[in-house]
Amino acid sequence: MDLFADSWAALLTAVAETPDEDFGAPSGCAGWLVRDLVCHLVIDAQDVLITLATPVDAEPTVDAVTYWNLVAPPTGDDPLDALIPRLAAAYGDPALLKFHLDDVGSAAGRAAALADPVVRVGTRDEVLTVADYLSAYVLEWTLHHLDLVAHRPSAAGPSERALAAARSALERIAGVTFPASLPDRDVLLVGTGRRGPTDAEVAALGGIAERLPFVVG
Repeated sequence: MDLFADSWAALLTAVAETPDEDFGAPSGCAGWLVRDLVCHLVIDAQDVLITLATPVDAEPTVDAVTYWNLVAPPTGDDPLDALIPRLAAAYGDPALLKFHLDDVGSAAGRAAALADPVVRVGTRDEVLTVADYLSAYVLEWTLHHLDLVAHRPSAAGPSERALAAARSALERIAGVTFPASLPDRDVLLVGTGRRGPTDAEVAALGGIAERLPFVVG
């Protein structure tokens, strides 16, 4: 659970440090501007608060790995995906979007710190422990941190610990082991289709390259 807190805090800090003029620039999420990504994070923070306030008296149906599924790459046709850019644009001033994320995101972080890790909660028609739910979101926060700084090479990215944990999660979700020669950051970017593999990476990936991307949802 501490890795959830660390990765979330790092992501909130990265958003707060993003210059206002960059909110209209592309993010690492195909088709989304930085402001769209930040708006998505507001919704994610709300989901964390809702889930932690939804205890369930039932046996877990998923854990931190099986919570995620491999899905088809987004086409932009999903109603929520189409709604987010309109919501983000409605904020107008990036400072308002930053404030909203800091407000809701800080509350989500506090709720996570206070939650009992063994309590079972319900979300997405599934049941899992708080510990597994928060562990699952380390992958989400790490990928979106990479998305946030995708076009800002001087900005701080996720911690090495978060990158390693996210890589391990992706490997278990996809049922593959990426070559040890590939750094965690590159595994996450290439493995999830955020960038195409180089010729050298294709050679190192072998048969895995034919199965890319592993889109998690």
